[in-house]
Parts: sequence; structure tokens; C-alpha cells
Amino acid sequence: MNLSEYQFILTSVFFHCRKYRSNFFVCVPRSINCCFTHLYRRIFMWKLLRPDAKAVLLNKKVRLSLARYFGVMENDKLAKFLITKKLEAHFNKADSLDKLWIFHQKLTEEFYKFQNKIDNRQKLTEDLATPECSFLDLKIEIAKRILKKCHFCIRRCEINRHNGELGYCRCGTKTFVSTIFPHTGEEPELVPSGTIFTLGCTLRCIHCQNWEISQWFHPGEPYSPRQLADAVVALRREGCRNINLVGGDPTSWLTQWLETFKHVNVNVPIVWNSNSYYSVETAKLLTGFVDVYLLDFKYGKKNCAKKLSDAPNYWDACTQNHLYAKKYGDLIIRILVLPKHLECCTKPVLKWIAENLGTSVRVNLMFQFHPEWRSQETPELNRSLTETERKYAIKLVNDSGLTNFLT
Repeated sequence: MNLSEYQFILTSVFFHCRKYRSNFFVCVPRSINCCFTHLYRRIFMWKLLRPDAKAVLLNKKVRLSLARYFGVMENDKLAKFLITKKLEAHFNKADSLDKLWIFHQKLTEEFYKFQNKIDNRQKLTEDLATPECSFLDLKIEIAKRILKKCHFCIRRCEINRHNGELGYCRCGTKTFVSTIFPHTGEEPELVPSGTIFTLGCTLRCIHCQNWEISQWFHPGEPYSPRQLADAVVALRREGCRNINLVGGDPTSWLTQWLETFKHVNVNVPIVWNSNSYYSVETAKLLTGFVDVYLLDFKYGKKNCAKKLSDAPNYWDACTQNHLYAKKYGDLIIRILVLPKHLECCTKPVLKWIAENLGTSVRVNLMFQFHPEWRSQETPELNRSLTETERKYAIKLVNDSGLTNFLT
């Protein structure tokens, strides 16, 4: 098979994956997977498949809204986790959790002053010694404590994961991974994105596109933090612009992710690819760790979140976490447009974003909904979007005043 034949087949598979939000390496038969992987890595196929991923580098609106991300991606600035490792934190592991949180709040304020000095070259990282105990170590200690009475997500199951107890998400203490690969189906500014798909989720979306891994139908493979760190380094060296923590949802694995990046020393931005259904404690731990918040926002104030995703208090959690993300990092918002949910969900979400996060925030209005898993249980989700619904969604985003969106 010659190069042009490889390109034709690979392009066809890629567009199938984009349409159905499938994992490329799951779609490709095992017998030719290694051939495609080798070819992909050798000629950076993403440049052929996603010319928009190159063009976006010159888009002033996108660069302005994600300024620090681009700086880290291009190695002009340091990823937050690397700076966190340089910020000294004197604490006693015998201290109460309340005391550790008070110290964490103080260091969060110090972190952003410290980051600004490093960004402005007032402090040179090569002149900074790595402390014996850092801000990242403090975050790890707090996260380990949370595992004893788990409340990383809004559900606050309060089970002891250290003792083998499993809550709603069914995640324990050992990270289970579905796939690791350079993803070419993400937003153009992220492509190629070094995605690490973990199992488990804090929601039960009946229309989930990744239900095999979010609901543990896929067995996955256990990874230690050091193994994950090796994967992170490999993805960056292969040319990935970022490390994309996804699933399922990464929330339940926050302790393990913090531990992972303690072993990573390459400069790479972290993308927190989440359903937004996490607790305020998780939001606090993410500050000074995550570079880009890639957050879902698909339901309005009505009962849709409870009905379709078993997510009570979704609106409150989602709005709170988007505000936190905008304050402490760069933000990309994903709005999955659902059939017959434009008035109750898409419209109020767009309105809230424009009024509370500004009209220049980066928004991805997503039309790729396709009936999956248990969608047939709800009549309106037993079909894809109509052309009329797509056009109306575009009208809604234009009417909202948002100026930095893609569809």
C-alpha cells in the first residue's frame, strides 16, 4: 500500500471518528493499527487532516482568549504544574485537613504572584531550587485525605477508597486507562492532543458517546503514576501540543493525576477535559495545576440534567466551576446541542456564558450528537439533530453576542 492509499483510508476513518466522536485507534482494525500509528507519527498526519489546527495559530481572537496556553504550548512559558513544584510549602502531615486547606488558600494566592513573576522573567526558574516539599505535595496530601471520605464530585459519596470501597463512579485507588494516543479530533488549538482516556465517570448520561469506558464496560489497564508520567513525556515528545486528561471523566482520578505530574519534568500544558460536575474542593485543587479547562456545559436550569444524566444540582455546579476556571486558567467551553433541548438548555447556557464569562470566551457549539447507549429510552434523543435545529443553534449563539465560537 503506497502513501496516497494510506492517506485516503486514514482520512476516511478520521472523519468517521469525528462524526461519531469515536476513538481512532478503536475504529482501526488491529491488523493495520500499527501501520497507521507508525505513519501518523512519521509524517504528522494531523497537518494533512486538520489544516485548521495550523491556521488557528494565527487567529488573534483564539490566541487572546487562550494566551497563556499558547505560551506554554510554544515553550515560551512554564506549565502551571512545573511552577507549583517550585513553590515551597512547609506543612506537617499530622495537621488537620482544615488546617491544610487554610494553608492551601494562602499558597494559591502566592502561586499566582509567583507565576506572574516567572512569566514576566522577574524570576528565572533555572535559578530556583526545587523545594523538599512543594505546593504540589500539599495538593497531593489533601487529595489523599479526600480519598478517605471521597467528595471529589458533587455527589459526595464519602466512601473510603483506601479501604476498597467504591462510590457512584466505581473508581478505586489504581488508575484504569482505556487508551493513550495523539488525538486529531479535538478543537483546532488542541490538535494534536495527547489524550489519556481513563475509565469511570461521575455522570450517567444515557446518550454517552464513550459509554464503554465511562461505565466500565471496557476493562482498561491499570497504570501507576510513574507509568502515566512516562506516557505523558512520550506524547509530548511525539509532538502533542498538550496532555488531555479525559474519560469518562478525570475528576475521580485527581489524586493519581497530581501524583503523576510530580514525576513529569517536560513542559507541557495540562487540559482538564471534564463534565464540570465536580466539587468546590476539586476546583481548589485544580488551581495552579491545570492550564486549560475544557469544560462541558450542556444542560439548563430545568430537570434535563437529572433526567438525562442523573445529575442533580448540575446548573449550580457547572456555573460555579466555569467561573472558577475563567478566574484561574484558560477556558474552552463545549456545548453539546441535543435534539429538542435548544430552548431549555442551549439558549440559557449561551446567555449565561455571555453575561458571566464575557463574549470573547472560547466556545465550541457541538452538533455531533448521535444516538448512543440508552438514548432510545428518551424519545427526543432517538435521532440526530435536524438541519433546522443546527441553524437555530447558530442563530442562538450569534444572538448571544459570543464572538469566539466554532461549530
